[in-house]
Amino acid sequence: MKKSLVLVLSLLLVLALAIGCASQKPAEPAPNDQQPAENTDTSWEDIKAKGYFIVGLDDSFPPMGFRDDKGEIVGFDIDMAKKAAEKLGVEVKFQPCVWSGIIMELNNKNIDVVWNGMTITAERQEQINFSRPYLNNRQIIIVKKDSPIKTKADLAGKKVAVQGGSSAVDAVKADEATFKTIGELVEFSNYTEALMDVKVGRMDAVVIDEVVGKYYLTKEPGLYTVLEEDFGSEQYGIGFRKTDEAFRAELQKAIDDMIADGTAKEVSEKWFGEDIILR
Repeated sequence: MKKSLVLVLSLLLVLALAIGCASQKPAEPAPNDQQPAENTDTSWEDIKAKGYFIVGLDDSFPPMGFRDDKGEIVGFDIDMAKKAAEKLGVEVKFQPCVWSGIIMELNNKNIDVVWNGMTITAERQEQINFSRPYLNNRQIIIVKKDSPIKTKADLAGKKVAVQGGSSAVDAVKADEATFKTIGELVEFSNYTEALMDVKVGRMDAVVIDEVVGKYYLTKEPGLYTVLEEDFGSEQYGIGFRKTDEAFRAELQKAIDDMIADGTAKEVSEKWFGEDIILR
């Protein structure tokens, strides 16, 4: 009887062990055994597949990007983008945008890059990525030739024009001592309108990108003057979505090749009369 009881208990123990082993989950692989996550950045492949990329720009920002007498979009950045597209083996299209909303246009994928004298700022770097800087710039102050305004201190109580969404807005506000004395800081959709208002006396001064301001001065010599003081130096870069690192790398390589083979120098000399490309 005891032997039978021992045998039954032994069989039950073996059965329980078998069931327990069968119910155990397979061991999870160690972290080092897991496969690396698949790269989801297909930005360059997407550009090649559609055969072109879209440049967003303000089409009233000479000499970087603007419309000529025939209504064609031309300019320094336009020529650079066309030459880069040739290097990449794709086409390029140009999409005018309201400057104050151009980063939203980029991140909503309505355009592929912002290539239009865009200043690299800390605030913008939180939203988008940039190429390496390609031009230096300053925020200069332009007034009418006969204006009594000679220094930033003379802007006290005056109406000062800037382009909405531009780095000029940040530059003026960063100079707290001057900003708090300005009568009114007025934002315009483009600099053409801002300078027109200075010309007719509705604005007292305009804070504007140096490369753009000097271009306008050559078109109407003797009408405006540039103050010796300015609102600081900055650099231009090409803006990309943060997810588009592959495309950014390919376009940067194309620009580097243009600098190395003299293409960028030729474009710069065409628009500025000298080679001002950063290296």
